[in-house]
Amino acid sequence: MSPDDATLKDLIPTGRLRAAINLGNSVLAQQDAAGTLGGVTVDLSRELAKRLGVDVEFKTYPGAGKVFEDVKSNVWDIAFVAIEPVRAAEIEFTAAYVIIEGTYMVQQDSPLREVADVDKPGIRIAAGGGSAYELYLTRTIKNATIVRASQGGGRAMIELFLKEKLEVVAGVRQQLEAYAKDHPEMRIMDGAFMEIRQAMGVPKGRTAAARYLAGFIDEMKTSGFVADALTRSKQSAKVPT
Repeated sequence: MSPDDATLKDLIPTGRLRAAINLGNSVLAQQDAAGTLGGVTVDLSRELAKRLGVDVEFKTYPGAGKVFEDVKSNVWDIAFVAIEPVRAAEIEFTAAYVIIEGTYMVQQDSPLREVADVDKPGIRIAAGGGSAYELYLTRTIKNATIVRASQGGGRAMIELFLKEKLEVVAGVRQQLEAYAKDHPEMRIMDGAFMEIRQAMGVPKGRTAAARYLAGFIDEMKTSGFVADALTRSKQSAKVPT
């Protein structure tokens, strides 16, 4: 479906598609040594720009929290961050196109075995500040203490966990598993504390753009585009129906 003029004005007010890309989550986006971008969010941005008949301009961020900080700065038109109540106050979200898990990593000799063991007095959890899982833990953790890294992307929370000798580090399952694979002294705990529902979004108030993107994401899921993009970028995640 071709967008009407009102939708185009909402989606691309500058005449080009400005896409915020979160490099802090390697399931969604990657950048090689030459600076070339890839991943499902990059592919979705390019496909959308192609359909709109415009160029795409990528603005990269080290974490989703930094993307959200720019929501009122008019520097991006679309973004790819997890659905979260705090963010939903400022962002119009599509349905989720990918679901990933938030879980914990501990030292091999930790007495903590399952996710339910973590929320106890004296337990300190390293988490990336502004990330979807950090916002969730802030709402739900009652007894443990959350220690926040300055950003939510990459390995910031792991570095904090190691430096401060904390008991637990929270993060996206795939990223923690990749780290644990190369560090046998680490262990991923059984279970997950949340589902992280990754969605496409536009700044609040761009209702025509939000309606168009809702249909776009539905088509990208049902056509197999999202699954194929994950495969091309050698990533694994659940694509919701």
